[in-house]
Amino acid sequence: MPSNIKNYYERLVMECIQDTLGESEEAADGDFVEDLACLTLNALPPRYVRHTVDLSSHLGDADREAMNQEVMRAVDNALTTIRRREARGER
Repeated sequence: MPSNIKNYYERLVMECIQDTLGESEEAADGDFVEDLACLTLNALPPRYVRHTVDLSSHLGDADREAMNQEVMRAVDNALTTIRRREARGER
């Protein structure tokens, strides 16, 4: 796949993960963050774009907010799943 094609959600997911984890130990664990990103992205529909501005310029405020809410829910669900698996020693 050409390198200029990206899933728009990837940036939103990584920003949300950074905001959610903050300066925690989990945020410093690269494997944890990558697992969290993968689980989250698998729960979201792909939205491929060539240029981020292409989609951003066509989204209204309500659509943008809906996408952000969808990402936050997906990150929270993935985080719960990973923590539950770790508590059971399944990671």
